Amino acid sequence: EDGARIYILAPIIKDRKGEHKKVLEKLKRDGYARVRVDGEIRSLEEDFDLEKNRKHTIEVVVDRLIIRSDTNFRKRLADSIETGLELGEGTLTILYPDRADEKVFSEHFACTDCGINFEEISPRMFSFNSPHGACPECNGLGSKLEIDPDLVVPKPELSLNQGAIIPWSKSLKKENYYYQMLKAVAKHYNFSMDTPFKDLDPEHQNIILYGSDERIQFVFKRKNRKYRVNRRFEGVIPRLERIYLETKSNYMRRYIGEFMSNRPCPACDGSRLRPESLAVTINGKSIHEITEMSIKEALKFFKKLKLTPREEYIAKDVLREIKERLKFLVDVGLEYLTLSRSSGTLAGGEAQRIRLATQIGSRLVGVLYILDEPTIGLHQRDNIRLINTLKKLRDLGNTLIVVEHDPETILSADYIVDIGPGAGEHGGAIVATGTPKEIMENKDSLTGAYLSGRRTIPTPQKRRQKNKYIIIRGASENNLKNIDVKIPLGVFTCVTGVSGSGKSTLVNEILYKGLYQRLNNKHMNPGKHKSIQGAHFLDKVVIIDQSPIGRTPRSNPATYTGVFTHIRELFAQTPEAKKRGYKPGRFSFNVKGGRCEACNGDGIIKIEMHFLADVYIPCEVCKGKRYNEETLQIRYKGKNIADILEMTVEEALDFFHNIPSVRNKLQTLYDVGLGYIKLGQPATTLSGGEAQRVKLARELSKRSTGRTLYILDEPTTGLHFDDIKKLLEVLNRLVDAGNTVVVIEHNLDVIKMADHIIDLGPEGGEEGGRIVAEGTPEEVAESRTYTGMFLKKVIESSKTPLEATIPGFDKVKNGG
Repeated sequence: EDGARIYILAPIIKDRKGEHKKVLEKLKRDGYARVRVDGEIRSLEEDFDLEKNRKHTIEVVVDRLIIRSDTNFRKRLADSIETGLELGEGTLTILYPDRADEKVFSEHFACTDCGINFEEISPRMFSFNSPHGACPECNGLGSKLEIDPDLVVPKPELSLNQGAIIPWSKSLKKENYYYQMLKAVAKHYNFSMDTPFKDLDPEHQNIILYGSDERIQFVFKRKNRKYRVNRRFEGVIPRLERIYLETKSNYMRRYIGEFMSNRPCPACDGSRLRPESLAVTINGKSIHEITEMSIKEALKFFKKLKLTPREEYIAKDVLREIKERLKFLVDVGLEYLTLSRSSGTLAGGEAQRIRLATQIGSRLVGVLYILDEPTIGLHQRDNIRLINTLKKLRDLGNTLIVVEHDPETILSADYIVDIGPGAGEHGGAIVATGTPKEIMENKDSLTGAYLSGRRTIPTPQKRRQKNKYIIIRGASENNLKNIDVKIPLGVFTCVTGVSGSGKSTLVNEILYKGLYQRLNNKHMNPGKHKSIQGAHFLDKVVIIDQSPIGRTPRSNPATYTGVFTHIRELFAQTPEAKKRGYKPGRFSFNVKGGRCEACNGDGIIKIEMHFLADVYIPCEVCKGKRYNEETLQIRYKGKNIADILEMTVEEALDFFHNIPSVRNKLQTLYDVGLGYIKLGQPATTLSGGEAQRVKLARELSKRSTGRTLYILDEPTTGLHFDDIKKLLEVLNRLVDAGNTVVVIEHNLDVIKMADHIIDLGPEGGEEGGRIVAEGTPEEVAESRTYTGMFLKKVIESSKTPLEATIPGFDKVKNGG
């Protein structure tokens, strides 16, 4: 305030021993009159000595001022501060002598009290991909691979003698090194090896897992000799960690890797950033706290952000960009995702919509965009927003070509190109083109028939009865709200809900992994839940997804389904093969003997292009047939083994109609709608939907026990209405055999066919994770959930009588 006295001090010496006479003399020569020594103002005209062996702090008084509001004062203050900062190397103190108060100022990014340094704040400080921002402990990964005690002791109800310590459970023979070690520990601490691990004293559990500092007498027997040694017990987990780091054996690293899981980094607690980066906050939130928000929450946060007029002016352009980009992500139905979500965990549809939001943000004009099924993973509620977003892109002056099977998206198009009439060899022709109305009126278009309602997937007249259940208690992984879920057995169940409501977490992370671990005694890491009841009603759980059936061209539908084994055996039984002594292995392109050695049975040669993508060309020796000339001389009904692999399933079914072992497996491929694919078609060329149906065919061809749980995550991805109809027929065959089918799905034609629905919601992200409706489709349709509202329309429309003209009849009505 005006009239107050201030001293401007510049630090010269800080906490250093000595008399510092030369420093004081220099300050006097430079024209300064006063200094503050150890908190006391002294005149440089005085003759004073400082104790040599004591630490001293010396500050020079740069100027003494009385605060005024005129221009001269401001100019003098600015000059004095500039001089003080130069003398104090970026630091100065403002002293109020009349009230014994002072303030320290620094132009460095450092704390003036403790001296901790910060580098100048820049964007790279907030990136975990930069060494300037990444946590030094985990290098910005946010997690560390560590031995997981729950995987080391997955069944704590077992005792040490029963193999509770899984890594050492293969070593339960009494002369084994690890068994004798555990026995010595048990003897030293006086606990029984027959006591279940969970009933041991927590201190003893900790000693077994993490070791002890006490010296223990170990007695080892080897080749009828005894060895005694006194030493500390290392512990199961530290020993595994040490071996993992020291071993050169890939097998041992893989084996120990089975007992490891990613844990949050203890230094950054999973934030991936260094403490200095996390110390910077906006409205009390660090960058990690903001990125942990869902997109919807983040948009709300930035909209409500309160800034001073000056801060508003500085940040207005950046804030506008942030809010616009978040709004684009909301518009494409991704508001439930957190900003920190790892890209590797995104579904294909989610990743595609993120790229779409990026393009909208760029506001480019005159661009041709090609989108492959952008509605994958979207609930019907979110479809409308996505369609509106696509229309915005079009209205900016762009062209959009969308490959899609969703009826809503197709009907929103300006122009449709319908390709068919069938698939594979039966397709490849343009069946119809025009507006949605023109396509629906075109009698040659199968798509038009389904869009117009001339063809439908009928709703079942009755639902299967539910008697037995799998019950998940306390499901709380990710956004699930500690829910109890009853999944009926022996029926077709659909798990539904808006995007991000917790469907995949419940089914894939908890139900599948929990049952797989229980039924197969394998190490899995299921999502958080208290228990799963009813597993004894099942003998296996199978997940049928759209991942490839093989990563190389060697894998194909014939080898995957097992039909090729029977075909090879058939060729080995031909008279010429017997005469030459050929066995079934002779007709395999995976082993030496019958295959072409020039290409190792691949039929193609890879040419490495170094900086470009590799090029594949047909083998010049076998001309792509995979086999050598001698093997191709063996024929069955005029066809050699290479000719068989070139056949479609439909052709092969007719060719082998008299061979039941081959015909039955081919029939299942035909039944799932894959009559058009070739037996030897490389797995790498199959679409996700085709790969999934090959897997279904293999399951159908197996002898059913009626005790299998099949899980499918959005099986209609990439499927036409007619393919969905065939898929539903296959799924119902599995259920009719006594098995259980659980499907995560948004497609209403599939949902209406289910015997039981579990609807999660009400929203995505943190606002989801609850069961909002369950029961038959008719019961869920009466609920006020998003799924219920859309399902009601579909069920009611399928009950509406359809009119058709048939020669000889005036009118036909189908009651549905």
